[in-house]
Amino acid sequence: MAKFQKDFTVGSIPKHLVTFAMPMFLGSLLQGLYSTVDSIWVGRYLGAQALGAVSVSMPIVFGMVSMVMGLTMASTTMISQYRGARMEKEVHRTVTNSLMLITVLGICVAIVGILVRYPVLRLINTPTEILDDAADYLGIFLAGTVFAFLYNAGSAILRGVGDSRNPVIFMAYATVINIILDPLMIIGVGPFPRMGIAGAALATMIAQAVSAFLTLRHLRYKTDLMDLSRENLRLEKRLVKQLLKIGLPAGVQQTVVSFANIVVASVINHFGPIVVAAHGAAARLDQFSFMPAQALSLSVSVLVGQNLGADKSERVKDVVKWGSIITTGITGAVTLIAFFAPRILMQLFTGDESVLSAGSEYLRIMCFSYIPFALIFIFSGVMRGAGNTLPSMLLTFTSLWLIRVPLVNLLALRLGLGSRGIWIGIVISAVMGMCFNYLYYRSGRWKRSKVVQKPPVNLEPV
Repeated sequence: MAKFQKDFTVGSIPKHLVTFAMPMFLGSLLQGLYSTVDSIWVGRYLGAQALGAVSVSMPIVFGMVSMVMGLTMASTTMISQYRGARMEKEVHRTVTNSLMLITVLGICVAIVGILVRYPVLRLINTPTEILDDAADYLGIFLAGTVFAFLYNAGSAILRGVGDSRNPVIFMAYATVINIILDPLMIIGVGPFPRMGIAGAALATMIAQAVSAFLTLRHLRYKTDLMDLSRENLRLEKRLVKQLLKIGLPAGVQQTVVSFANIVVASVINHFGPIVVAAHGAAARLDQFSFMPAQALSLSVSVLVGQNLGADKSERVKDVVKWGSIITTGITGAVTLIAFFAPRILMQLFTGDESVLSAGSEYLRIMCFSYIPFALIFIFSGVMRGAGNTLPSMLLTFTSLWLIRVPLVNLLALRLGLGSRGIWIGIVISAVMGMCFNYLYYRSGRWKRSKVVQKPPVNLEPV
């Protein structure tokens, strides 16, 4: 087994969970920095109008790529199970099929996105004065999505065999390159022309290309995972079908979350700029509170996948137990800080008294959702590791669209609780979502979706 690849079917489960999750947590921090660099430089040197053009583009990018990115989760699931079952030929075939499929879909997303960017921007009522800038940024950004897809696909493959370290290293290189290139290409330094907002998008595309190249080079020359023999260089119907079966519900789930958040944001907008500003600042703190749980969720998925593949389902229970204990401990500490020191946290973003007050109220209420959300991540990680992503999608849809969205509207608007009603509604939906996910986990039905059932036979080319 190559360096940094781990066998999670033996050894200490809590140690595996923590050591595997730590690089992914660092990667989440880097991605958070990576995604804000463009906005910082654009806002500082090109002004609010250009910053608005970047901001309005992001939901469109997320909506277009989320379905495809679900396939990277499917790669992790399948590869971890095949590695656990010691089915190395299936590991090789899944790696090449994943990369080929992601490449084709990445090119399709880029072409379609570039062609429809103006109609889509008009559809979401993008102000006329920033329409062209937004279209320029979006067009260049989408042209580079195939590189982002390949990096994420390669990272998912490495995670499936227990390597969470190298993807973070490659992301770090890309982040540094993006930070360096952004000011050079935005404002024009030395041999670089002043490109404005297009420079920000091009800097990001170059950085993504570097991360993709480094990841693919590592897979090819530093591991035994990318077997480019003729039998592996073809799309196989069974594997493609399995990737889509696992990946599409995961992608739809991300889209469901995105649109639900947009609807909730529209309710928040009813209460004016103070509440909007308070939510915008405090929600950034929420993101950091969820990062440890998200990293542990990915760790749980890989451990569950390898142990199910190795027919060690008894270890899955321990994975869930320790995952829940660790994430509850970490998130519980964050909850206490948010409840007892909300003003201190809010002062990182603003000194405005009214925003501080509104943001403090938000944190004191929303912090009660942190542990439920963290446990949802753990249970959904189990389902993802088993390849059982459709029920996870349905549970997410239920907790968001059948509970959160109606409840937020009821409490905030109809019952007159104002912005406080929004936060209470989110907390209630989080608690109910946790209960739904726990009950489904306890049912054991997710085990039926295990990818490795028997050795594959009669592979059919697509």
